[in-house]
Order: sequence, then C-alpha cells, then structure tokens
Amino acid sequence: MENVAGYSEASELGRVSAVPLSHISVEVGHFLMQDLINGVDRIRQQFRRIVPLLDAFTRSAQAEFGSRARVSTCFLVDDYFRRDTDPGVILDKVLGTAAECGLTIDYLAREAGCADVPEVVREGVLRSPAIALAEMVRHRIVAEPDQGSNGRRPPTAESGWLCNGKRATDQEPGLAMHPEQEYQPPEEFGRRVHSVFLDVEMWNQNPDGGTPRWSCPYLAAIWQLLRLGMLRYEGRPPVEPQVWNRERWPGHWEDLPAVIQLNESAKPFAAYRSLSILPMRYVGIEHSVRVILDHIQLDHEVVEQVIARGRAENVAVSRRVAERLEHHLLAGS
Repeated sequence: MENVAGYSEASELGRVSAVPLSHISVEVGHFLMQDLINGVDRIRQQFRRIVPLLDAFTRSAQAEFGSRARVSTCFLVDDYFRRDTDPGVILDKVLGTAAECGLTIDYLAREAGCADVPEVVREGVLRSPAIALAEMVRHRIVAEPDQGSNGRRPPTAESGWLCNGKRATDQEPGLAMHPEQEYQPPEEFGRRVHSVFLDVEMWNQNPDGGTPRWSCPYLAAIWQLLRLGMLRYEGRPPVEPQVWNRERWPGHWEDLPAVIQLNESAKPFAAYRSLSILPMRYVGIEHSVRVILDHIQLDHEVVEQVIARGRAENVAVSRRVAERLEHHLLAGS
C-alpha cells in the first residue's frame, strides 16, 4: 500500500482541514463475521435491545446539547479477519434486519478500512489516494519508558506489544541466581492506589511476510480515532464517507469504500464524542483501546482545532482522546 511516507506534521502543512462533527457518534452493535453468517436471530435480538437504548441516548444528548443535538449512528463490519464472504448477502441481512427492528444505520464501515483505506475514484477522477492507515498510525505510537528495564524486551515499534506499566521482577532473567532479591509485582504507570496491569498486542508478523497482521484492539483504536475526527493525511481526513447505491453491492469487500453513507440526511459521521453499544465480551478489547489511544501522539493542530470548535458550541472537549469515548455493554450478548 502506498503513501505512508506522505503523512506529515500539521505544522508542516500550514493548514489542516476541519471535518463536520456531530455531538455524538453511536455505534449500534457489533458482530463477528461468524455471527453475521449464521442466520438473523442473534442480529435481530441485539438490534431490538439497541433501539430503545438509542432513543434514550438521543434524548440524553438533546438534554445536554439542546433539541437540535447532532447524533449519527454507525455499524462496523468485521471484514478484516474474514474476507471470504459475499458483501451483498451479509449487508442485505444486516440492513434488512435493522430496518425490520426500526433501527436506522447512517454509516456502514469496514474494519479492513481501518487498516488500508482504498482509493476513491469518481467519474474517472482520483478523489483520494489509497492510504496504509494502520501503518500510518503505527508511527504515532509513543510507548512509556520502563525505568530500570534491562533491555530484554524489544521496543514496542519492533514487538507490537504495548504495556501500561512495569512488569513483575520474576519475569527478569537471572533471578534464580539471586534469590535474595525481593519479588516486585507489576505496577501500572500513573496508578492511583492499586494497579490494573495490561499488556496489549497491536500486531504480529504475517507468516507470509510483508504487512503485519493488525490486532482487533489496534484496529478498534483507529476506528475510534476516525469516529472522533482526529486523523489527517496530508492535512485532510484519510476517510470520508461515500454515498453508495445499496442496490449494487460488489462481489468483494475491498471494492467497497472504508465508510459508506447510507442515510442522505444523516448528521456528520465524526463527532465530539463516541458511544459504542457493544456485547459484554468486548470489554477487554475496549480497555485495550483506551490504553492504545493514550499512547498515540496526535497532531497538535488537529487537537486544538477540535477543542476550539467545541468551545464555540459550548461543548467541553478533553485533550485526552480516550476521555471522549463512552460505552454501553450488553450483558448476555
């Protein structure tokens, strides 16, 4: 995939494009591709639970931001780890079931689009280039130094592992030779009283070589950054929703845009805050996402731009992007 090297600091470009922002972007559920293949019962059950929740969250947004609060909905399709399915069959099933349940999905996104953004060509003209998005964000990761480390562990940029603390001493080499050394438990950086220690694998090496295999938490972190409008490529957003004719699905996932706008009257895809309504089994992934986001160095100008726009609308925007995420986890899902 091309154009990784073209990513530049905002200050080098002189101007960074603003993206339209809703107040809240709501992710209306998530399924593994295996769930989408096996009938509609599980999809219907989850969507029926989400409809009243979405109504409640919309009314909550209106109470916070006013009656004209901008709320958009989105749905992420798991096509990165399973690409051997027919987009038409899967998407007709998802969107048909959503319509049956009275759930409006404004934007449909592909998880593979969080790894590699396909080029956009309209009317024979290249509107935006292909972008190796996961690789681009990879160069923005800044791991916290582990003071006192003996260098045994490879750096994050090489290993693909990101840690939010310091490991236990019993993992260090040579301790058996020094039994007098007291055991030290793992310790979270910036802990309050107790530690919650987490080690996240963001990628590993592809057996076939070439591009790494990105992990679900890492792609989910990029998904959140897209929903919050925090990424730029040469000053412009790397992903812009494309209107698509739902009557003509292609035969391969990679022939679809990274984000599709299904509802012409939808409020903006990106938002000041994101809310994800997800099955409880994703709690570990979402914890990992927050750790990853805390270690991504974003363009200063983009951060300041969004904060200033929020201030103009009386919306408080945290500089710490992980604090702009909200979750509602569905028990029993």
